Amino acid sequence: MKSKTAEQTKAVTTHIVLPNDTNTLGNLFGGQLLAWMDMIASVSAQRHSRRVVVTASVNNVSFQEPILQSSIVTLEAKVSRAFSSSMEVFVDVYLENPVSGERRRCNEAIYTFVAVDQLGGPIHVPELIPETEEEVKRYEGALLRRQLSLILAGKMKPSDATEIKALFLEE
Repeated sequence: MKSKTAEQTKAVTTHIVLPNDTNTLGNLFGGQLLAWMDMIASVSAQRHSRRVVVTASVNNVSFQEPILQSSIVTLEAKVSRAFSSSMEVFVDVYLENPVSGERRRCNEAIYTFVAVDQLGGPIHVPELIPETEEEVKRYEGALLRRQLSLILAGKMKPSDATEIKALFLEE
């Protein structure tokens, strides 16, 4: 199975926030943004694995600022790390000024997907090779996040979490 770079998994989509996407305050519904993030993250995971993928978890969502009606919203997703059959995917959400074209990041999320075979069972995925400084940072952090998630789910003993232990113990 040939390794892939994070850039090869990049998926981008752009939306205009319409009235039916908003709450009574005229802001984008959080649930609508979550749906958009889940869709673009799944495209990224499929580009990496070239398999059907299922959402395993939404590990983190950060709603840093409201998104107003009529806003131009761009979502960019990349696989940050691949494990045996699972992939962590970062989604960055940007607001675009329609006049100047300037973009600023306003929200982000981290999803985990599992690649599955035709029977719905987990299947191996290629290794991911980070290239940029940000990709390396996210790649390294993914192992910490994975171990923490497994501990919280009761699927890993804290004593087996080598990366997390390294944060707290001196060698």
